[in-house]
Amino acid sequence: MKVGIVGAGMVGSAAGYALALMGTASHIVLVDRDEKLARAQAEDIAHAVPFASSARVEDGGYDALAGCGVVILAAGVSQKPGETRLALLERNAAVFRDVVAEVLRAAPDTILLVATNPVDIMTYIATRISGLPPARVIGSGTILDTARFRWLVGQHLRIAPHSVHAYVLGEHGDSEVLAWSAARAGSVELSSFAAQVGAPITASVRERIDGGVRRAAYTIIEGKGATWYGIGAGLARIVRAIARDEEAVLSVSIRMDAVAGVRDVALSVPRVVGASGVTADLLPHLDPGETEALAASAALLKETGEALAL
Repeated sequence: MKVGIVGAGMVGSAAGYALALMGTASHIVLVDRDEKLARAQAEDIAHAVPFASSARVEDGGYDALAGCGVVILAAGVSQKPGETRLALLERNAAVFRDVVAEVLRAAPDTILLVATNPVDIMTYIATRISGLPPARVIGSGTILDTARFRWLVGQHLRIAPHSVHAYVLGEHGDSEVLAWSAARAGSVELSSFAAQVGAPITASVRERIDGGVRRAAYTIIEGKGATWYGIGAGLARIVRAIARDEEAVLSVSIRMDAVAGVRDVALSVPRVVGASGVTADLLPHLDPGETEALAASAALLKETGEALAL
């Protein structure tokens, strides 16, 4: 599959690097308004290809996106000192109007994969301005939060995170919901598994893991300024599900008619992802507290989306 990446900064380049090493994409094109940056990132990634795959990696303009099955949107503007979150969102919405139009002009049949933060709102915006069906405008959503959740649970239980089946729902942000009640290790309910291996999930353990998931980005940003490796790998995982028509269950964000009593909002729940994009939503059983938290997360995103001048 040919994959385009618009925005050759740290997130976009990390996604390109992960795609090249995994061999998921046969052809990767990086596009950026800073042409020198796009060229440098493409060449740097291309020099890693001989060690791992046979992917073709290059930079180019929007016309070079022709034939892309997926285009990752990692472009956006940074927040100015004193600028409100809403003002930043409106400036990023303006960027997306131009970017999405150019992408669809070159690759009208592509699937848009949104990585720009705040990703749920930007996914909603991209869906609105593109006119594409929601199934073809996918936000990375909580795929990284879910990975962090599984990694921390796996560490506690001393098992591989691949054996942990647990999801983070709602916003990719502070209102996200860790779905503890639906979590499993192997095929066993989490608390039962934990008891059997002598690593009970106590209230303090849950609090530590919950905080570890929610604060992960802040810890990384404090140490190195931004996060990029984790989300780069997450984006590559979503592309693989599309490229191989895996019908894989992933926690990604799309615009949906209603969730938890809130209408017309983009957020994450487990979803089936394949060659045509999202083919099904899967709502896990939640306890009353988790249901209430998901409704609050949806309401927060809805309120922010309605305040935008689109």
